[in-house]
Amino acid sequence: MKFFDALQLPSLQQARIAAGAEGLHRTIRWVSIVDLPDPLSCVSSGDLLLTTGYGWPRDEKKLLDLIIELNACGLAGLGLAVPEYFTNMPLTVCRVADELHFPIIEIPWEIQFNTITEEILSSILTYQYNIQEQSEFVHQELMRIALDANDLQEIAVTLGKLIKRPVIIQHPEGPILASYNMNKDGLEEEEQLFHQEMISFRKEQVQHIPLRSHSRPIRIPAVPESGLPARLLCPISIKKELAGLLWIIEGQQPLREVDQRAAQTASIVMALHISQQRALASLEAQLGYSFLDSLLESQFNTTPQILRRAELLGFDPEGIYSVGTIIMNSSVPLSREGIIKRERLADKLKLRMQELKIPTVLSLTQNQLLFLIPESVLSEDIWKSMKDINLSFAVSLPYRGFTNVRQGYKEVSSILPHISFGQLHRYQDLLVPRVLMGDHDARSSFLGKLFDPLQRSRNGDVLISTLLTFARMGFQLKKTADELNIHPKTLRYRLDRAISLGNFDLNEAETQFHLQLAVRIFSLENARI
Repeated sequence: MKFFDALQLPSLQQARIAAGAEGLHRTIRWVSIVDLPDPLSCVSSGDLLLTTGYGWPRDEKKLLDLIIELNACGLAGLGLAVPEYFTNMPLTVCRVADELHFPIIEIPWEIQFNTITEEILSSILTYQYNIQEQSEFVHQELMRIALDANDLQEIAVTLGKLIKRPVIIQHPEGPILASYNMNKDGLEEEEQLFHQEMISFRKEQVQHIPLRSHSRPIRIPAVPESGLPARLLCPISIKKELAGLLWIIEGQQPLREVDQRAAQTASIVMALHISQQRALASLEAQLGYSFLDSLLESQFNTTPQILRRAELLGFDPEGIYSVGTIIMNSSVPLSREGIIKRERLADKLKLRMQELKIPTVLSLTQNQLLFLIPESVLSEDIWKSMKDINLSFAVSLPYRGFTNVRQGYKEVSSILPHISFGQLHRYQDLLVPRVLMGDHDARSSFLGKLFDPLQRSRNGDVLISTLLTFARMGFQLKKTADELNIHPKTLRYRLDRAISLGNFDLNEAETQFHLQLAVRIFSLENARI
């Protein structure tokens, strides 16, 4: 029991705190009654020493040395009966005890030490019984939630309610996975403040926690300047791998032993839950890999079963998607370390996709991570959290439906030889440089991207020929009309229709360059203009 709790017992209510009031949080584990001149051999750490002072030195220097040695032994404190042999504890001794935070109380002579001992030991036994009873209840509740919980949030809420403390579960990379605070009115501000520190809490600090301590809670002191209270960190580990961090906010009241036991049990429950979720995620990932591989490799038949699987994975057959590829700067075939790194990278990507509410439809192949990006999501939002000097991100044009997604896969595959690590590459951004380098596939893609809308329209060939001639004639109307042997009004009509269908801006320098480049491509391929 705590020293300040012992002072509430009937036998000690008349006792006076002579020194060391700041040490009253010390824990009393036993009571020793010793009147010998040298009591050191008769006491142990956590003892409350009761004495009449009969055999104690009267010399203040010797008495001072004795108090220092008793504190060094880890005693909970000292109870001195007064005023028979000592009227009170000398003032010089009390000053040193205050500096040491070593509690000294003066007990009226008429109070029996046996009474004090009986009350304290009885309270300790009662406390231990209550701890055991509470621990058993907490253990049973956590075991129940281990079987019933759908996610980490339910476990966090259950733990928080049991110990009546704010609880936060954090991913080792930083994101908050679940949280609970019993005071809803003050939750948002406190969690925001706490989350800010989590951002600055360096990952390497977590990695430096010795593996042997992963099963033990670690107390993090308060940070008064930022208003952060003391916290208890309980690492969640699976086979010596750090899988998460369980934080319990201590607040104004110190954590009880039962709270720490609950934290340890909860961390085991969370580890089991994460293991189970990983197993399910692995199964889902295999289904996702199979689905995406079939989709990208032209082995896809749109049967009702396939459509149902696509729906379960979150893929919309009528949706518009780009194909994204994250490439690791690693030689292939991957080493064991490379495979582990790829799996961690995939986990990080899945987490980001979940944050952006993107269906986690992805596949792994050698040093690449392939996945689908809905039209509503910016590729920059993905790259922002994945960016690394040893990674590259390639993104195709957006396409609708099952079959067209394969074209996106071909596009990202075609630009892989041209990528630079540490950068985001869009297919359309690399198209012109590849054309200039003589890439035949890039030429076809470039011309298709430029003229497909016109090609699909009535008299599209005429419109394309008109545009190319207009570019070859330096974008001069009279020269173009003369070259085509048509009236200028007819030329203007064709150009207006081409502009409308192809969304061209013929006054823009880049558009003019693309059309002139198309002229050169057709010339090289001996096409008729």
